[in-house]
Amino acid sequence: MDDTNTGPLAGFTVGVTAARRADELIALLRRRGAAVLHAPALRIVPLADDSELLAATRELIGCAPDVVVATTAIGFRGWIEAADGWGVGEELLERLRAAELLARGPKVKGAIRAAGLVETWSPDSESLAEVLERLLSAGVAGRRIALQLHGEPLPGFVEALRAGGADVVVVPVYRWMAPEDLGPLDRLLDAMVVGGVDAVSFTSAPAAASLLSRAEERGVLEAVLDALRGTLLTACVGPVTALPLQAHGVGTVQPERFRLGPLVQLLCKELPGRARVLPVAGHRVELRGHAVLVDDRLRPVPPAGMALLRALARRPGWVVSRAELLRALPGAGRDEHAVETAMARLRAALGAPNLIQTVVKRGYRLSLDAGGEAKYGELPADAVTARGVLG
Repeated sequence: MDDTNTGPLAGFTVGVTAARRADELIALLRRRGAAVLHAPALRIVPLADDSELLAATRELIGCAPDVVVATTAIGFRGWIEAADGWGVGEELLERLRAAELLARGPKVKGAIRAAGLVETWSPDSESLAEVLERLLSAGVAGRRIALQLHGEPLPGFVEALRAGGADVVVVPVYRWMAPEDLGPLDRLLDAMVVGGVDAVSFTSAPAAASLLSRAEERGVLEAVLDALRGTLLTACVGPVTALPLQAHGVGTVQPERFRLGPLVQLLCKELPGRARVLPVAGHRVELRGHAVLVDDRLRPVPPAGMALLRALARRPGWVVSRAELLRALPGAGRDEHAVETAMARLRAALGAPNLIQTVVKRGYRLSLDAGGEAKYGELPADAVTARGVLG
């Protein structure tokens, strides 16, 4: 069945590793035509024993902080709600009102104001690195700084403040943990290895670290890294999120504004920009992840057909033998008949059988338009003489 192109991501599959706000991200992607493979790489859980949070709260009430750094909206809200439950909510708010209150980003600012407080400052970059730079440049010696953790320890941040002479009180509200059901994450890892997804999105550094950790547990880390370093597009919501990936030599793309909307807009630009476009038999043919645009009409293609088409597109206009195409088929055996079956289904899916020529006793070739040779390289003699020889 063919369809019109319903969005810039039509024909592409995007892996989503987010746990929080995953529904919002998935809706944005699907609205632009993408197929989505959702695999939460972590889950957020409250501290099983909240004695650590209670102790930190009482410590700050007993000895007021000079500075409070709020890193996440959900964490800040959880802290205030927990303090209310212990009957010390108003005392905590009094201490926070008197302190210099730094918010990592707009969502945290919203949570702070919902609690009846006003932030002193928030970085445009939403980066904790900028928060740290501001604190250190102003001098932290002798200052008492409360740091609301965002699910994992921040040793570099804490150590830098303590090295500068600050008294740091960490406020642990919740932790990141591996998902209870690892099945979706394992399926995403498998899809990444075999080329079943075109892009993977990350909205937190712990999610990226969790995905790599699970890959290592399963013994597929190198294969996953090869995919991430290769044609698979790795999109991160910001530079902090990208750090675990970059530590493994994985290149990432990031939007200028660290939000879900700009992240999706970036995918809408990057993925179509990477698609292979060829002039074939008078048609514009664009190869996407699991579909082909033929003159701007979306044609879903089964995996075996896409494997054949990509093999042909690697050498447009050249004759590709049945034996070579057989090797390109996923899970194919030794029977070249499988190529003929898959080729018949591919032609039917494309809706234009003349896009692919059968060269008698030789193999198949894309019917590259005249002049296409100049763009894609001069054709070998056997491909030129094979023009028009149909089986």
